[in-house]
Amino acid sequence: MAARELCKVLIVDDEILIRQGIKHYMNWEQEGFSIAGEAGNGKEALELIEKVRPHIVLTDIVMPVMDGNELTQAVKASYPGIEVVVLSSFGDFDYVRATFQSGVADYILKPKLATEELLGVLRKTAGRIGSLRQVDAEREDSPDIRREIERMIAGYEMECDPEAIRRTFPHSAFRLLGSEWPAHGRQSEGEAALKALTESAACASGASGSDAAGIRIYAVQAEPNVALVVLNYDAAQAEREAAALAESAAAAVREAAPLAFVALTEPFQDFRSLGEMYRGRLRELLEAGFYFPELRLLESGKLPASGRAAPTFPLDRFAADLARRQFESAFGQLRKHVDAISVSYTMDAFEYKSFLSNIIFNIIVLLGNAGYDVKPLERIKFASFNAINEARCAQEAARRLFEFVEEAIRAASAAPAAADGGTGSANMKRLLDYMEAHYAEPLTLKEMAKHFHFNPSYLSSIFSAHNPDGFAGHLNKIRIGKAAVLLREGDLPINEISGLVGYSDHSYFCKVFKKLTGLSPSSYRRQPLS
Repeated sequence: MAARELCKVLIVDDEILIRQGIKHYMNWEQEGFSIAGEAGNGKEALELIEKVRPHIVLTDIVMPVMDGNELTQAVKASYPGIEVVVLSSFGDFDYVRATFQSGVADYILKPKLATEELLGVLRKTAGRIGSLRQVDAEREDSPDIRREIERMIAGYEMECDPEAIRRTFPHSAFRLLGSEWPAHGRQSEGEAALKALTESAACASGASGSDAAGIRIYAVQAEPNVALVVLNYDAAQAEREAAALAESAAAAVREAAPLAFVALTEPFQDFRSLGEMYRGRLRELLEAGFYFPELRLLESGKLPASGRAAPTFPLDRFAADLARRQFESAFGQLRKHVDAISVSYTMDAFEYKSFLSNIIFNIIVLLGNAGYDVKPLERIKFASFNAINEARCAQEAARRLFEFVEEAIRAASAAPAAADGGTGSANMKRLLDYMEAHYAEPLTLKEMAKHFHFNPSYLSSIFSAHNPDGFAGHLNKIRIGKAAVLLREGDLPINEISGLVGYSDHSYFCKVFKKLTGLSPSSYRRQPLS
């Protein structure tokens, strides 16, 4: 009996958890359906429809970029044979009515989404598609295995019959071979990487599901930009052949898509470990590609030694050097740190890029606080952020950072006088005015820095550069000056005066007063007015 033609369903929803939930909602193949793909909005769905040609599009209504109604109109205009079923919430009734006018087949309320109701709607919709042949034969390819792999990758436990797994994967050892290409890259590059990986692996092993070379393979698209091949072989007889297959596949992928990474995990024996191995070891290896773009194959146990983790970047010292206009010291220390974290690969790519972007933000704030004209840097900062975010390797991201640093040095060099205004500069005047108004409060350098959104080290550097007494010394001068006026002009008790000018410790007040005036508070009060 001929194998049945499964009804292909494309899932469209902007929430990935909902897509994953529907995808693993039931055993689709047993019910006569297969998941042809998934998309996050109508625009992505239209691009997929041309490739996978689903029979039914199951779509959310409210989505960014292109909503469900717009998608329905576009599908019916270009693919009138494809049926559309919409998912909606109770509050989306007006949208639902509009989709029926556009030609939607049916709708399902999300809060009532249950297996029987979903199956009932899909079966009724599939019954309207004349091209589908409903027969009872199982497909030879056993689509349950593909679904099982996808479920395990998503974090679900194995559900399939262990005997079915053994029939598909009869050998003792497994390895995962994966390829990842840039999520923001061109679609054609991802397609080339996926095709190269799966075709070269199939060619090396004979064909998918065969073991002509002692290796059985199974290929799936694990994520929108990740392809996965499961290698199953006899550990005692085909270990070398499995490694050679991976090398051959990696060469084919890098030739077809130079920006793609290819990784191979260590062997494991239990199929139930596949999901954990994918989310853990394979993902780690693919992420390490960010630091080693020159490696054709990222293989467990064969990466260069990472060395010790780089120390925390001394941001306070960096801020102080910028405040003192010691750019060579500041940016030299920055380059040294970036070089260190670029070879230790102890942080993931996201953390690495976030650090570089935060440095750009800090440079703009610190130079702006120092009085430099940072408008040119503000104009290019978002372009720099984007360039770092899209960098495919650590070296490229670092290069983008130091391109910005060169612009920062030029901006600072163009207006050195703006940062050299002495105690009359705008920033210093604001600080002194604030101290004059709030001297009686428990004022600290940290609190002032928080109030003015300055880095504490930068604030300390301002006082060091413009006032030899520093912050604490200048504050004491203000307070003792105010205390001297109170001692001369009234008869308040000395311990009360010490509190009024900001000293909670009377003995400390007396000590500071004598240090600055040469007299104790009581002796100062007894001195005749000149």
